[in-house]
Order: sequence, then structure tokens, then C-alpha cells
Amino acid sequence: MNFVTAIPIYNEERHLTAVLDSVRRYSNHLLVVDDGSTDRTAELLRQQPGLHVLTHPHNRGYGAALISAFDYFRDHREYDVLVTMDCDGQHQPERIPVLLEAIGQADIVSGSRYLRDFRQDTLAPQDRQRINHDITAELNTRFGLHLTDAFCGFKAYRREALERLHPTEPGWGMPLQLWVQAACARLRILEVGVPRLYIDPNRSFGNGLDDAAERLAYYRRVIAAAEAECPQFRHDTASQLTPCSWLLPKGTCR
Repeated sequence: MNFVTAIPIYNEERHLTAVLDSVRRYSNHLLVVDDGSTDRTAELLRQQPGLHVLTHPHNRGYGAALISAFDYFRDHREYDVLVTMDCDGQHQPERIPVLLEAIGQADIVSGSRYLRDFRQDTLAPQDRQRINHDITAELNTRFGLHLTDAFCGFKAYRREALERLHPTEPGWGMPLQLWVQAACARLRILEVGVPRLYIDPNRSFGNGLDDAAERLAYYRRVIAAAEAECPQFRHDTASQLTPCSWLLPKGTCR
């Protein structure tokens, strides 16, 4: 299996070198999307050998950075699988082999910070945990999914899956649009447990989204827009939907 690991980055000079050094132990091919960083990120990237680097001249958003990674992956057909992870230290590169092992049974494998407990878990900020719980429950109810963590960015995608996903949301809500599209496409989904690590619980979302109510309303707008683009969700109810998704260790999709 030939895979590439993609990391969206915005002003990550604090974590960049350590994260990339650690990822290299588990991934031979690294793609970094620098989403308009204004700190020393670009300088530090120039010091890193053997990287594929995409640069946004201006900050376009987390979703936009991932979309650029998806486009790169689609254009480079030597890769079978795309792994995505963040650069703030909350995703442990040693879990990459766990994602890759599970991708043999699924189209998308997603890390979950709430599927099981780990010794190194840290407390999640209350507003983030509550919003994650509420949005995850809404996705499950409306689209027949069985997720426990709708927001984890540590994922693996098979090529065939990404050919059927075409997210457009540039902001933090893009993963929610992706889940709706995955349900619409009847993709097989697995979750695997990953530690819950909040290195900087006070990190800003920007664009007014630090307010929990505003953030929740934005996420719901993204979900509603994605739902409107999937024809079957305009006619089916959530209880009638049978997308091909399941969680370890429940079994296989039918």
C-alpha cells in the first residue's frame, strides 16, 4: 500500500519541526499545505528535506487546506491512501499504522477521541466536548451514521472514496460536509480510538467562532447545506437510510 500523509498548517512554528520529524518515522511521503502562515512556518519548511509543499498565499481556512490536499492526492495516482493529521501535537504519528491496518476494511477510517479511554487522555474544553457530542448525535440521527467523534482530523481515505467526495466548505465545518457526502455515497466508515490530547485548549477558531453558540450555528448551517445537495436526503428519513458504515468491532456492512 502506497500512501501519503497530508498535514494542513497555519502558524505552527511551535510544533512544526517536532511533528514532521515524528511523522517521518511512519510515513515516507509527506505533503504539507501551508495555509498562508505569517510566522516562521515557511522558513522552517524550507529547512525540511523531501517534503511536498503546497502554499496558499493567504489564509483560506482549515477546510480549504484539506481540499488542496485532496486535489493533490487525486492528481498523484501513485498513492492508494491519503492520511490526514493536524500539526498542533494532538495527533500521534505512531497511530498511522493503526489507520492503515483498518483501511483494508473501509473506505474512510477516522480517529475518535471518545471511542475508548487512553492513559494519556486530557480533559477536553467543555464547550468543544458538548458541541462535538451534539453535532455527532445529529449526524448519526439524520444520516444513519454511527460516529462517536465527528471532528477528529486524523483520518485515512482510500482513493476510491475520495473520488466520490467533493467538499467545498473552506472553514472548520468542512469535516461535517464530508460526513454528509460520505453517507450520501454509502461509503464504509470505521472509527479507531486515538488519545484525546488538547495541547492548547484556548486556541482561537477565529472569524467569531470562539463563541460556542455562533460555532454551533455555523456547523448546523454547513450540515443543512450539504444535506440539500444530496438528492436522497430530500426524500428519505434518517431511519430509512442505510449507508454502508460501521464502527469497530461491530462487523461488516451489508
